[in-house]
Amino acid sequence: MEYLIEYGMFLAKAATIVLAVMLVIGAIAAAGSRRREGGKRGRIKVTELNRHVEELRDALRGSVLDKAQLKHLTKAEKAQRKNEARQHKQRAKAAAADPEQETDSEKRTFVLRFNGDKEAGKVASLREEITAVLSIARESDEVLLCLESPGGMVHAYGLASSQLSRIKNRKIPLTICVDKVAASGGYMMACLADRLVAAPFAIIGSVGVLVQLPNFHRALQRQEIDFEIITAGEFKRTLTTFGEITQQARDKVQEDVDNIHDLFKNWVKDHRPAVDLGQIATGETWVGMQAKDLQLIDEISTSDECIVAACDEHKVYEVEYVIRKSAHEKLSEVLYAALDRLLLKWFNKPVNSNLQ
Repeated sequence: MEYLIEYGMFLAKAATIVLAVMLVIGAIAAAGSRRREGGKRGRIKVTELNRHVEELRDALRGSVLDKAQLKHLTKAEKAQRKNEARQHKQRAKAAAADPEQETDSEKRTFVLRFNGDKEAGKVASLREEITAVLSIARESDEVLLCLESPGGMVHAYGLASSQLSRIKNRKIPLTICVDKVAASGGYMMACLADRLVAAPFAIIGSVGVLVQLPNFHRALQRQEIDFEIITAGEFKRTLTTFGEITQQARDKVQEDVDNIHDLFKNWVKDHRPAVDLGQIATGETWVGMQAKDLQLIDEISTSDECIVAACDEHKVYEVEYVIRKSAHEKLSEVLYAALDRLLLKWFNKPVNSNLQ
C-alpha cells in the first residue's frame, strides 16, 4: 500500500512538471506566432493524387505480378500516357489559338480538407485554398471537400459556409464527403454540396442550437461575495457566469436561440429542399445509412472511393494552405509529442505489487 502512495505522489509531481513545461512551451510558441503576424504566413501546396494512387498500385503490382505480366502492363500504360500527352498538347495548342475552346479542356478535380473544431479554426486556411482554386477553376472542373466537424460557434461556421458559397456562386460543382462526422455547424457547411456523400456510419445532422454556461451566483452568495456588472441596454448581458440570472434574461436567450434555430432550419431547407424539417430539425443525429433515408445526404460512400473514382477519369489535385512554422513552434510540437508519449507510457504502465 505504501508503494502505491509513493507511486501516486510520483505521478502527481510528474504531471506538475509536465504541465509547467507545456505552459512555457505554449508561451514561447504564442510569442513566436505574434511576431509573425502581419507577414506572409503560408503557401499553397499542390499534390497530384493520380500519381499517389499510381504509386500505391505499382508498389503492389511489383510484388504480386510476374515479370512478363508487369512488363506487358507497363508497356501498355506507357503507350496510353504517350497518347494522352499528345492529345493534351493538341488541346493546349488549340486553346492558345482560340481561348474560347478552353471550356472544352479536360475536367479537373480539386480536393480540399476541412477538420473543424469548436471555433472552426481551419476557416483561415480554407479561404486561402478556395481563393487559389477559384483563380484557375472552370465550370467544367469540380471541388471535392473532405469535411469532418462536430460543429461549434454559429458565427464561425457561418463564415466557413460562406466560403463554400463562393464556389457555388461561380457555378463550379461542389462535392462534400463526410467520413466520420458533420453535425450542427458541420452540417451547415455540408448541406451546401451539390452532391453530399457520407460513410455508412458517419454521424450526420444535429440541426439545433445550444447555449450553456455554469453559474456560480449562489456559491458567491454563500461566501458573501458580491458581483457587480454595469450595462447600458436592457439586454446587453443576459446569461453570466457570476451574476444572478433572471427569468427575463432566460426568456431573452431562449428567444435568440429559437431565432437562430429558425435561420438554421431555413438554411438547410434552402439547400436540401427534399428534407422534412419537422423530422430532422430536432437536434438529433443519424448515421449515414439513416441520413440517406431522411434525404440529409445523397449517397453512401467514403472520400477514398470518390477520390479514386475521380483519378480514374481525370486529373485530381489536393490543394492545401500550409502555415509556415517558426523554430519555436516546431520545437514545441516535438516536445508536446514526446511528453504525450511519455505520459501515456506512465499511465499505461502496470503496477506490480503484493498487497498483503
